[in-house]
Amino acid sequence: MKRDKWLIIPDVWPLLIIFLILMIIVYFLGGRKIVLVPFILFLFILYFFRNPPRKTMARSNEIVSPADGVVLAVEEVKEENYLRGSAVKVSIFLNIFNVHVNRVPITGVIDYLYYHPGSFIPAFKEHASQLNERNYVGIRCDDNPSWAVLVVQITGFIARRIVCWAKTGEKLAQGDLLGMIKFGSCTELYLPNEAIVLVKKGQKVRGGETIIGRFADNE
Repeated sequence: MKRDKWLIIPDVWPLLIIFLILMIIVYFLGGRKIVLVPFILFLFILYFFRNPPRKTMARSNEIVSPADGVVLAVEEVKEENYLRGSAVKVSIFLNIFNVHVNRVPITGVIDYLYYHPGSFIPAFKEHASQLNERNYVGIRCDDNPSWAVLVVQITGFIARRIVCWAKTGEKLAQGDLLGMIKFGSCTELYLPNEAIVLVKKGQKVRGGETIIGRFADNE
């Protein structure tokens, strides 16, 4: 099944089955009131791992948000891992109630993947992106190789599990599922310095729909 057809992320099915078995056991042991606790947890996990349908309506030179959440910062930085030069970093914080899947900002080929182990300090802290466990995903437009972005999945205090479904060399369309970070996290998007940024600090964004920025149209 194509990833974007998932209504519930498959990674969670083993955990849901465990909770379902637990509820059945508790119920038949006579704990009909106690069973409410695992049932509520079951519903919360189901809610957390949801993948609601999204419509990506961006133009080819536009860059969509890789995640739901709130923009923590928009700042100029030096990006030495993939873009290798001046860049603009857009940091997005996801709380536990946001949709936690990450989406592809531009149509292109995955040509950079790098996992970096690290700490698990709260994702909204200033230095979380330098200290925490993180995963780098570089995407380059195959129709215009000068267009490239870097998505960084960063764990937090609660989120301690990065999931990345993308593979090196895989071609993905804008808005396709890229991965997820379980139970609260931060996602960073690095744009080349020449890209035009269209969001600001404090703005709410939706993965696959909100336009974060755009490249200069060469046509």
